[in-house]
Amino acid sequence: MDWSELYGDVHGLIGSKGDIAWWQMSIRAVLIFVFGLVLIRLFGRRAFGKQTPLDIILAIVVGSNLSRALTANAPFLPTLAATVAIVLLFWLSSNLSARWRSFSRLVKGDPVWLIRDGEPDGKKMKRAGISEGDIAEAARESGLAGLGGVDEAVLERSGKISTIGRR
Repeated sequence: MDWSELYGDVHGLIGSKGDIAWWQMSIRAVLIFVFGLVLIRLFGRRAFGKQTPLDIILAIVVGSNLSRALTANAPFLPTLAATVAIVLLFWLSSNLSARWRSFSRLVKGDPVWLIRDGEPDGKKMKRAGISEGDIAEAARESGLAGLGGVDEAVLERSGKISTIGRR
């Protein structure tokens, strides 16, 4: 059996671009669920924990790609191949980020100090779209009484606000 026959058999089972039956979409859903789970477990485990811009882009693009394969708005096997390429690019970017700080800064950004020595930096807070209320919430989540108990607050690369209480 050559590749074109296999490709034809697969599309006979799951349908091809255009109108597909309910059971073909169900088969596609199961295949895509398993496929996506395997890809994330192998290469993108962090994409759904702490989310950096790189993680968010992976989640959006992979979700979009897999939905097109699910609904038969794109050919099934080429769409899965493209999804593998995207996940491998994410994996490569993550590994390059771990090795080179400049690459990491490019794709993940830098932390932003919003409060230092108890003094809020209004310009940085405004630029980051962070209010004093956001910092107070992060402080309470850290076990601090509120904004008044914060010595330092940092907008982390993941988008989370970390706080350190007064010494």
